[in-house]
Amino acid sequence: MRYLISVLMLCLSLVVAPSAAATDLLAQLSALAPDADIEVLGLALAARECATTRGIAGAGERLAVIDYARPSTEPRMWVFDLSGPKLLFVEHVAHGRRSGDNSTNAFSNLEGSHQTSLGLFRTGETYAGGNGYSLRLDGLEPGINDRARDRAIVMHGASYVDPAAALRQGRLGRSLGCPAVRPSVAKPMIDALKDGQLIFAYSAKADWRNASPLLTCAVDKFAANTAPPAATTRASAGVFAGNAAAAIASARP
Repeated sequence: MRYLISVLMLCLSLVVAPSAAATDLLAQLSALAPDADIEVLGLALAARECATTRGIAGAGERLAVIDYARPSTEPRMWVFDLSGPKLLFVEHVAHGRRSGDNSTNAFSNLEGSHQTSLGLFRTGETYAGGNGYSLRLDGLEPGINDRARDRAIVMHGASYVDPAAALRQGRLGRSLGCPAVRPSVAKPMIDALKDGQLIFAYSAKADWRNASPLLTCAVDKFAANTAPPAATTRASAGVFAGNAAAAIASARP
Protein backbone atom coordinates (compact mmCIF):
# COMPACT_ATOMS: atom_id res chain seq x y z
CA MET A 1 0.00 0.00 0.00
CA ARG A 2 2.75 2.49 0.85
CA TYR A 3 4.41 1.78 -2.50
CA LEU A 4 1.16 2.35 -4.37
CA ILE A 5 0.64 5.65 -2.56
CA SER A 6 4.17 6.74 -3.44
CA VAL A 7 3.63 5.94 -7.11
CA LEU A 8 0.32 7.80 -7.16
CA MET A 9 1.74 10.90 -5.52
CA LEU A 10 4.59 10.91 -8.04
CA CYS A 11 2.05 11.01 -10.86
CA LEU A 12 -0.05 13.65 -9.10
CA SER A 13 3.00 15.83 -8.64
CA LEU A 14 2.87 16.36 -12.40
CA VAL A 15 -0.64 17.73 -12.02
CA VAL A 16 -0.30 19.78 -8.85
CA ALA A 17 2.75 19.64 -6.63
CA PRO A 18 1.44 18.15 -3.35
CA SER A 19 2.79 19.13 0.01
CA ALA A 20 4.20 16.55 2.40
CA ALA A 21 1.06 17.03 4.47
CA ALA A 22 -1.10 16.19 1.43
CA THR A 23 0.91 13.02 0.84
CA ASP A 24 0.41 11.94 4.44
CA LEU A 25 -3.28 12.85 4.25
CA LEU A 26 -3.80 10.66 1.18
CA ALA A 27 -2.33 7.69 3.02
CA GLN A 28 -4.60 8.36 5.98
CA LEU A 29 -7.74 8.73 3.87
CA SER A 30 -6.95 5.55 1.97
CA ALA A 31 -6.55 3.67 5.25
CA LEU A 32 -9.88 5.04 6.51
CA ALA A 33 -11.68 4.16 3.27
CA PRO A 34 -9.94 1.12 1.79
CA ASP A 35 -12.82 0.49 -0.63
CA ALA A 36 -12.38 3.91 -2.22
CA ASP A 37 -10.14 4.17 -5.28
CA ILE A 38 -6.87 5.70 -4.11
CA GLU A 39 -6.46 7.52 -7.42
CA VAL A 40 -9.81 9.25 -6.95
CA LEU A 41 -8.89 10.26 -3.40
CA GLY A 42 -5.58 11.60 -4.68
CA LEU A 43 -7.22 13.64 -7.44
CA ALA A 44 -9.70 15.07 -4.92
CA LEU A 45 -6.83 16.23 -2.73
CA ALA A 46 -4.99 17.61 -5.77
CA ALA A 47 -8.04 19.64 -6.84
CA ARG A 48 -8.51 20.86 -3.27
CA GLU A 49 -4.90 21.96 -3.01
CA CYS A 50 -5.04 23.71 -6.37
CA ALA A 51 -8.25 25.56 -5.42
CA THR A 52 -6.83 26.74 -2.11
CA THR A 53 -3.53 27.76 -3.75
CA ARG A 54 -5.44 29.84 -6.30
CA GLY A 55 -7.58 31.38 -3.56
CA ILE A 56 -10.92 30.29 -5.01
CA ALA A 57 -11.81 28.12 -2.00
CA GLY A 58 -10.83 27.68 1.60
CA ALA A 59 -9.30 24.37 2.57
CA GLY A 60 -12.31 23.42 4.68
CA GLU A 61 -12.37 20.75 7.36
CA ARG A 62 -14.66 18.40 5.45
CA LEU A 63 -14.25 16.79 2.04
CA ALA A 64 -16.79 14.64 0.21
CA VAL A 65 -15.57 12.43 -2.64
CA ILE A 66 -18.04 10.97 -5.14
CA ASP A 67 -16.82 8.32 -7.58
CA TYR A 68 -19.24 8.27 -10.51
CA ALA A 69 -17.08 5.67 -12.22
CA ARG A 70 -18.82 3.19 -9.92
CA PRO A 71 -22.36 1.91 -10.50
CA SER A 72 -25.21 3.43 -8.54
CA THR A 73 -25.93 0.12 -6.82
CA GLU A 74 -22.67 0.50 -4.86
CA PRO A 75 -21.72 2.99 -2.15
CA ARG A 76 -19.71 5.63 -4.00
CA MET A 77 -19.59 8.65 -1.72
CA TRP A 78 -17.16 9.13 1.15
CA VAL A 79 -17.28 12.11 3.52
CA PHE A 80 -14.16 12.85 5.52
CA ASP A 81 -13.39 15.13 8.42
CA LEU A 82 -9.85 16.13 7.49
CA SER A 83 -8.97 17.52 10.90
CA GLY A 84 -8.75 14.02 12.38
CA PRO A 85 -8.88 12.70 9.86
CA LYS A 86 -12.06 10.68 10.27
CA LEU A 87 -14.44 8.92 7.91
CA LEU A 88 -17.93 10.30 8.61
CA PHE A 89 -20.09 8.69 5.93
CA VAL A 90 -19.96 6.02 3.23
CA GLU A 91 -23.12 6.31 1.17
CA HIS A 92 -25.01 5.66 -2.03
CA VAL A 93 -25.61 8.79 -4.10
CA ALA A 94 -27.84 9.39 -7.11
CA HIS A 95 -26.82 10.79 -10.48
CA GLY A 96 -28.83 12.69 -13.08
CA ARG A 97 -31.43 10.76 -15.04
CA ARG A 98 -29.78 11.65 -18.34
CA SER A 99 -26.31 10.73 -17.12
CA GLY A 100 -27.00 7.01 -17.51
CA ASP A 101 -28.80 4.09 -15.93
CA ASN A 102 -26.82 2.14 -13.34
CA SER A 103 -23.53 3.49 -14.70
CA THR A 104 -22.87 7.06 -15.80
CA ASN A 105 -21.81 7.94 -19.34
CA ALA A 106 -22.72 11.62 -19.81
CA PHE A 107 -22.21 14.79 -17.79
CA SER A 108 -23.19 18.39 -18.34
CA ASN A 109 -23.01 21.94 -17.02
CA LEU A 110 -26.10 23.01 -18.98
CA GLU A 111 -29.48 24.10 -17.65
CA GLY A 112 -32.17 21.52 -18.40
CA SER A 113 -29.72 18.74 -19.20
CA HIS A 114 -30.77 16.68 -16.17
CA GLN A 115 -27.19 15.45 -16.06
CA THR A 116 -24.66 15.35 -13.27
CA SER A 117 -21.76 17.80 -13.21
CA LEU A 118 -18.21 16.80 -12.31
CA GLY A 119 -15.29 18.49 -10.58
CA LEU A 120 -14.82 20.45 -7.37
CA PHE A 121 -17.69 22.24 -5.63
CA ARG A 122 -17.75 24.55 -2.64
CA THR A 123 -20.78 24.09 -0.41
CA GLY A 124 -23.01 27.01 0.41
CA GLU A 125 -26.02 27.64 2.58
CA THR A 126 -28.84 25.30 3.56
CA TYR A 127 -32.53 25.87 2.87
CA ALA A 128 -35.86 24.04 3.06
CA GLY A 129 -37.23 23.37 -0.42
CA GLY A 130 -39.33 20.95 -2.39
CA ASN A 131 -36.96 18.13 -1.47
CA GLY A 132 -36.76 19.12 2.19
CA TYR A 133 -33.54 20.17 3.87
CA SER A 134 -31.08 20.93 1.07
CA LEU A 135 -27.57 22.28 0.51
CA ARG A 136 -26.63 24.71 -2.26
CA LEU A 137 -23.46 24.04 -4.23
CA ASP A 138 -21.15 26.38 -6.14
CA GLY A 139 -19.08 24.84 -8.91
CA LEU A 140 -15.48 26.05 -8.99
CA GLU A 141 -14.58 24.98 -12.53
CA PRO A 142 -15.62 27.28 -15.41
CA GLY A 143 -17.37 25.43 -18.20
CA ILE A 144 -17.50 22.23 -16.17
CA ASN A 145 -19.67 22.90 -13.13
CA ASP A 146 -19.87 26.66 -12.60
CA ARG A 147 -23.61 26.77 -13.43
CA ALA A 148 -24.48 24.49 -10.54
CA ARG A 149 -26.20 27.18 -8.49
CA ASP A 150 -28.16 28.51 -11.47
CA ARG A 151 -29.21 24.94 -12.29
CA ALA A 152 -30.31 24.37 -8.66
CA ILE A 153 -27.88 21.48 -8.34
CA VAL A 154 -28.08 20.83 -4.61
CA MET A 155 -27.58 18.02 -2.13
CA HIS A 156 -30.86 16.71 -0.72
CA GLY A 157 -32.51 13.57 0.53
CA ALA A 158 -34.72 11.51 -1.78
CA SER A 159 -36.81 8.38 -1.26
CA TYR A 160 -35.57 6.98 -4.58
CA VAL A 161 -32.10 6.66 -3.07
CA ASP A 162 -32.92 3.21 -1.74
CA PRO A 163 -30.05 0.69 -1.90
CA ALA A 164 -32.34 -2.32 -1.44
CA ALA A 165 -34.64 -1.21 -4.25
CA ALA A 166 -31.60 -0.51 -6.41
CA LEU A 167 -30.47 -4.12 -6.12
CA ARG A 168 -33.93 -5.33 -7.15
CA GLN A 169 -34.33 -3.01 -10.14
CA GLY A 170 -30.71 -2.88 -11.25
CA ARG A 171 -30.05 0.78 -10.49
CA LEU A 172 -30.63 3.52 -7.96
CA GLY A 173 -33.36 6.08 -8.56
CA ARG A 174 -32.09 9.11 -10.45
CA SER A 175 -32.25 12.86 -9.88
CA LEU A 176 -32.43 15.89 -12.16
CA GLY A 177 -28.68 16.24 -11.75
CA CYS A 178 -28.41 16.60 -7.99
CA PRO A 179 -26.25 14.38 -5.74
CA ALA A 180 -29.26 13.07 -3.81
CA VAL A 181 -28.75 10.79 -0.80
CA ARG A 182 -30.86 8.63 1.50
CA PRO A 183 -33.44 10.70 3.45
CA SER A 184 -32.28 9.32 6.79
CA VAL A 185 -28.72 10.53 6.26
CA ALA A 186 -29.45 13.79 4.44
CA LYS A 187 -29.63 16.15 7.42
CA PRO A 188 -26.51 14.96 9.29
CA MET A 189 -24.53 14.81 6.06
CA ILE A 190 -25.65 18.26 4.95
CA ASP A 191 -24.86 19.71 8.37
CA ALA A 192 -21.38 18.18 8.16
CA LEU A 193 -20.79 19.66 4.71
CA LYS A 194 -22.48 23.08 4.77
CA ASP A 195 -20.85 26.52 4.68
CA GLY A 196 -17.66 26.33 2.67
CA GLN A 197 -16.68 22.66 2.66
CA LEU A 198 -15.67 20.86 -0.54
CA ILE A 199 -17.22 18.13 -2.69
CA PHE A 200 -15.28 16.42 -5.48
CA ALA A 201 -17.21 14.50 -8.15
CA TYR A 202 -15.12 12.14 -10.27
CA SER A 203 -15.56 10.30 -13.54
CA ALA A 204 -13.10 8.24 -15.54
CA LYS A 205 -14.01 10.22 -18.68
CA ALA A 206 -10.77 11.55 -20.13
CA ASP A 207 -12.27 14.71 -21.66
CA TRP A 208 -13.28 16.06 -18.25
CA ARG A 209 -9.93 15.26 -16.68
CA ASN A 210 -8.08 16.89 -19.55
CA ALA A 211 -10.17 20.06 -19.30
CA SER A 212 -10.31 20.46 -15.53
CA PRO A 213 -8.51 23.68 -14.51
CA LEU A 214 -8.02 22.31 -11.00
CA LEU A 215 -6.11 19.24 -12.20
CA THR A 216 -3.63 21.29 -14.23
CA CYS A 217 -2.04 23.60 -11.65
CA ALA A 218 1.54 22.49 -12.33
CA VAL A 219 1.02 22.72 -16.09
CA ASP A 220 -0.47 26.19 -15.76
CA LYS A 221 2.63 27.30 -13.85
CA PHE A 222 4.77 25.82 -16.63
CA ALA A 223 2.70 27.73 -19.19
CA ALA A 224 3.23 31.01 -17.35
CA ASN A 225 7.01 30.53 -17.51
CA THR A 226 7.44 29.17 -21.04
CA ALA A 227 4.19 30.06 -22.85
CA PRO A 228 3.78 26.85 -24.91
CA PRO A 229 0.69 26.49 -27.10
CA ALA A 230 -2.47 26.20 -25.00
CA ALA A 231 -3.53 22.97 -26.70
CA THR A 232 -0.19 21.37 -25.88
CA THR A 233 -0.45 22.47 -22.27
CA ARG A 234 -3.96 21.08 -21.93
CA ALA A 235 -3.08 17.80 -23.63
CA SER A 236 -0.05 17.33 -21.41
CA ALA A 237 -2.20 17.83 -18.34
CA GLY A 238 -4.55 15.11 -19.54
CA VAL A 239 -1.68 12.70 -20.08
CA PHE A 240 -0.30 13.38 -16.60
CA ALA A 241 -3.70 12.92 -14.94
CA GLY A 242 -4.53 9.84 -16.98
CA ASN A 243 -1.25 8.11 -16.17
CA ALA A 244 -2.00 7.92 -12.45
CA ALA A 245 -4.34 4.94 -12.77
CA ALA A 246 -1.95 3.09 -15.09
CA ALA A 247 0.93 3.67 -12.70
CA ILE A 248 -1.03 2.23 -9.80
CA ALA A 249 -2.06 -0.82 -11.81
CA SER A 250 1.50 -1.50 -12.97
CA ALA A 251 2.83 -1.14 -9.42
CA ARG A 252 0.67 -3.93 -8.04
CA PRO A 253 2.54 -7.21 -7.43
